[in-house]
Amino acid sequence: MLNRAHNKVLFKSLATLYLAGWSLIVQAQDLVEPPAALLPTSTAFKLTREILTLPDSEKMGLLGSMLLFDVNHSLRLGAGSFGAVRGSRGGFITLGVAAELRHRLSSSWVSHAGLYVGAGGGRGTNILTGGGLMLRSDINVSHETHRYGNFGFGFSRINFPSGLIRSSQPYVLYEYPFYSLLGQGWYAPPFASDSAWQNSTALDANEFALVWRSYKISSSMKQAPSNSPHKSMQLLGVEWLSYLNEHWFYKLEAEGAIGSKSNGYMQILGGGGYRYALSPWSAIKLHIAAGPAGGGGIDTGGGLLLDTGISLQQSLARQSSIEMSLGEVRSPSATFKALSAGLKLNYQFDLPRVSALPVSKNTIQLFEPQHLRVRLANQTYLKANTHWRNNEIDSPISNLGVQMDYFISPQWYLTGQGLAAYAGKAGDYMTGQVGVGRQWSLSSNCFVEVEGLLGAAGGGGVAINGGLVGQVNGSVAYRLNNWLSLMAHIGQIKALPGQFKANVVGVSLAYQFSGFTSSSNNKF
Repeated sequence: MLNRAHNKVLFKSLATLYLAGWSLIVQAQDLVEPPAALLPTSTAFKLTREILTLPDSEKMGLLGSMLLFDVNHSLRLGAGSFGAVRGSRGGFITLGVAAELRHRLSSSWVSHAGLYVGAGGGRGTNILTGGGLMLRSDINVSHETHRYGNFGFGFSRINFPSGLIRSSQPYVLYEYPFYSLLGQGWYAPPFASDSAWQNSTALDANEFALVWRSYKISSSMKQAPSNSPHKSMQLLGVEWLSYLNEHWFYKLEAEGAIGSKSNGYMQILGGGGYRYALSPWSAIKLHIAAGPAGGGGIDTGGGLLLDTGISLQQSLARQSSIEMSLGEVRSPSATFKALSAGLKLNYQFDLPRVSALPVSKNTIQLFEPQHLRVRLANQTYLKANTHWRNNEIDSPISNLGVQMDYFISPQWYLTGQGLAAYAGKAGDYMTGQVGVGRQWSLSSNCFVEVEGLLGAAGGGGVAINGGLVGQVNGSVAYRLNNWLSLMAHIGQIKALPGQFKANVVGVSLAYQFSGFTSSSNNKF
């Protein structure tokens, strides 16, 4: 009895210290308590397919993908990408942000009017895309099947204001709707017991991975006469994987070249696969994926790339694993073919499975809030080296993109960014980087940050040898409220190795929100 009473007092004391410590952090970070009920956010993954008419009647098939979140019943906001998959412009890829207005026509038909603002280019399109700014407006109608997703058709107008592409065309779309449990601002952490975790709502297993790949390129690929043959290529990127059930999964990944002579090569692939557990600690995965790819002197024809492979996954700890893969990639419309070897460092977590129904505060408090931030960013590169570009050396390069931050503590965060040029006569420049940052509060409304990133970049006549770049940023920011901040940045980006070196100035609008995860039911 004395031991039991002693343990109870000890537990309460530790709990009091835990909550007291977090109360200080809450005051410093201005965290908020969950509402009485949180309404899940309606979310949609959207695919579009259209054929553009370029100057001289050239045709280019374009595949678009967007992730959109409901702001209210009429407005959705999100991010997306468009890439060539047919024609002769493989490697033409843009990144950007999207907005969409909706109006319900009936119980199963919905009309949409959308706007996409992006940046990018590729595969010899500098004259066609100019600085790289892409504007896409569209209208469409879609039919909701309530089981297999939404199917529709529409009409779009694509314009590169500083280039020559101006094309109007019909298109088809597919939309997969689901719900996400997201909270506006950063929520204070819960204090739930292990048993409470076990009694929480249904969970979906997910993985996020840092990916390194090496391609051994087939000698049958056509090479430009002036270049020595491409024999290999190394890539760095990220992958998101979500399980439909115990075995089947779907995934999305993006990688860019960081080795050999193929800087500027990029691929964005989506697909699925099957996981078979060999033991509680290891498993075999089979996958197939497809998507736009090209650039860096790699002949991908129209741009469609197919990827198949097998991998061995081995657990390192409760929520982490390492994965080694072998496979093949090829372009159906061109000569590019390569054997692929990959290495992935995975982080596993569970997301709550929710519907349109409100989630009570009691249920929310059974999950761990993850402090997340997304930044709509503009970065301008200024000459820091006379050899930083192969042409237009006195012209700055302006880039548009999105940065995503995951706070692993109240001060430290992991970050990733994808940016593409929209001005500066560098229309096919693009970069993707990952890194770490730290934040210091100056007052209740002001804070400063520093961050360092490493990743891939290329295109646009930028003097990058191999594609590997490093970037450091310093920021000062002002909080408008608990979820919005304005940020100003200065920094520097440099090729590793290469002549490219530029000073960076930028601004961004940052949105803070909370996701909710659990690790107790994770099957890994």
